[in-house]
Amino acid sequence: MVMERYYWVAWSQIKGIGPVLLKRVWQHFGSLEAAWRSPRLALGEVEGLGGKLVDKVVAGRSPVNPQQVYEQHLAKNPQFWTPSDPDYPKLLLEIPSPPPVLYYRGQVNALENQGKIPAIAIVGTRHPTEHGKRWTARMSKALSQAGFTIVSGMAKGIDGIAHNACLKVPGRTIAVLGTGVDVVYPANHRQLYEEINAKGLILSEYPAGTKPDRSNFPARNRIIAGLSRATLVMEAPTRSGSLITARYANEFNRDVYTLPNSPEQQQASGCLDLIRRGASMLLNEKRLLEDLGSLPHLDEVSPQLSLLPTDVIPEPVSEPEPEPIPQKLDFTQIPRDLLPLWHAISPEATPFDLIVVQSGLKADRVSATLLEWELEGLISQLPGMRYRRL
Repeated sequence: MVMERYYWVAWSQIKGIGPVLLKRVWQHFGSLEAAWRSPRLALGEVEGLGGKLVDKVVAGRSPVNPQQVYEQHLAKNPQFWTPSDPDYPKLLLEIPSPPPVLYYRGQVNALENQGKIPAIAIVGTRHPTEHGKRWTARMSKALSQAGFTIVSGMAKGIDGIAHNACLKVPGRTIAVLGTGVDVVYPANHRQLYEEINAKGLILSEYPAGTKPDRSNFPARNRIIAGLSRATLVMEAPTRSGSLITARYANEFNRDVYTLPNSPEQQQASGCLDLIRRGASMLLNEKRLLEDLGSLPHLDEVSPQLSLLPTDVIPEPVSEPEPEPIPQKLDFTQIPRDLLPLWHAISPEATPFDLIVVQSGLKADRVSATLLEWELEGLISQLPGMRYRRL
């Protein structure tokens, strides 16, 4: 098991190999150690691992000693799981793109990771109305009292309200960050961070010291959706990162609920579109709990056995807050550094991994940009992680 961890860390540092492709490699060979030692011809048998990408893998692994890479990584990141670990969250293993390395800080609940205590995601705009604030607190409180874990992104607005309402019950909450787990972001959420660290759990797929970057936040939304049995979008304008979370929830066959409001409210526009596409409406707490089905048995939880404390509280950072979704983007105004990505997508269906190779960009940046362009109506996603220009 320890040896396999070496190879998850080593593989995660090979350029062009994102979470989707790495899961395919793992499933094809049965272990990443076996995949690492496989000849070039065998690697080419993996779906999506074309000739150019195989060449990158072979060139990237040749100078690497997986054990040394692992030990260097562990020195800076003492707490993390890989999909080969028994404590890796079970629900994340079900999605097509589980994080190869999932960093954590706070209190680990083994039953939660096993999926025996269900989690619900609550997400939304950073600029909610009073209606949105009130209903977010109501839903978070009701779900927490019923024994559900509340998952959100610790952003200002809806995320922070959901976390705080849960903690006041008191309940269990998980924050999934777009930074390293040692970075307090936004800086004015330091107190919230400390409270989640003491009573809940903080997760990220980014290593220690990773600062805020706009490309990280859409990608982390798949983890929020993947950890959760259902996603509640409380308020979201038409171009909101919360809609990315809802889309991932749909892809993962998880339930999506959203809060109705007047069409005159900008913050409701994205929610009303979700309802048009089939999301369930949040009408009241009782109805939601009935829809979610049977409640967890909290008497099965043993805090003494399942909670493992962690240590240091970091200093906050003061970077300006990046918006996850840009304003309306015309394809003629695409930044020069993203033009290779634009040209890598054809009017025909193009596999994600081929787009990564042809664009020459990192997989996480490609993923985040494709999500933005999809919301802007420039491209569309097809089944099997394929994309085409519109």
